[in-house]
Amino acid sequence: MTVVSEKQNHPPGSAAGLGYGIVAYLIWGFFPVYFKALSAVPPLQVVAHRIVWSVLFLWIIIALRGTWRDLRDAFRNTRALLLLTVSALLIATNWLVFIIAVGHAQVIQSSLGYFMTPFISVLLGVIFLQERLRRIQLISLILAAMGVVLLTLQYGHFPWVALLLALTFGSYGLFRKIVTVDSLTGLTVETLLLGPAALGYLVYLFVQGTSAVPSVGLQTSSLLALAGVVTAVPLLLFASAARRLRLATIGFLQYITPTLHFLLAVLLYKEPFTKAHLTSFLFIWGGLCCYSYDAWRGMRLNQQK
Repeated sequence: MTVVSEKQNHPPGSAAGLGYGIVAYLIWGFFPVYFKALSAVPPLQVVAHRIVWSVLFLWIIIALRGTWRDLRDAFRNTRALLLLTVSALLIATNWLVFIIAVGHAQVIQSSLGYFMTPFISVLLGVIFLQERLRRIQLISLILAAMGVVLLTLQYGHFPWVALLLALTFGSYGLFRKIVTVDSLTGLTVETLLLGPAALGYLVYLFVQGTSAVPSVGLQTSSLLALAGVVTAVPLLLFASAARRLRLATIGFLQYITPTLHFLLAVLLYKEPFTKAHLTSFLFIWGGLCCYSYDAWRGMRLNQQK
């Protein structure tokens, strides 16, 4: 996804873009509530339903917009198709790990993972895109790494859930950055690539009599069917926001989601928040402050050119 930075004080459509961005991140922020309601369904089945219903919903969007040519071109582009295959596997893994985390009362770890994602993105940029690491970025990475190490030492085990979420989503962002397709087309291709396996898995479960649907009831079945809408809508809103907002604004908005995950975990789900968690989060939040300041300063320098 390409985000274009504007130099004007008030880019055209910035108010609408801000609204789109806030709504997208709020939807993602309340994902733990949605997927907690699906806790009676095995995580792999939830992911399979999410993929299948996303294919249907995105197919409808493509038909309404009449962008079949973009979809066709993406499938004809061997490089783009290969990159989207990898990104599809990454996002499916991210969905599965997140749903398992929510189902096993690990929402604090999910918030930690998404707080860590910007640092993973910076590190991947250095390794794979030969981006130079500025001093403040290096400090932010060191602080985040210290937070993870301290949590491991004090809490007794490595935060695998958080790291997997950060690695898969950060890597997904890297692949989507280097593939030359728009957000809607890319997501449609990804779900279409995953669709046959997901549908086959659901059909197999149904034939074997082990499918969660319809035994889980109408409400849960309806939530499973809506998973495609819930998946696609925030991504489309985010794409609209990204076209209208500065990169720095998007950077600040991205913290809405893990902050809501954190608040839900502590206040609603009463997950234990220990001194080890607090120490780790303080280091990571300190790193985020450095990261955000660096992004803000970079935007100001670009505006002055």
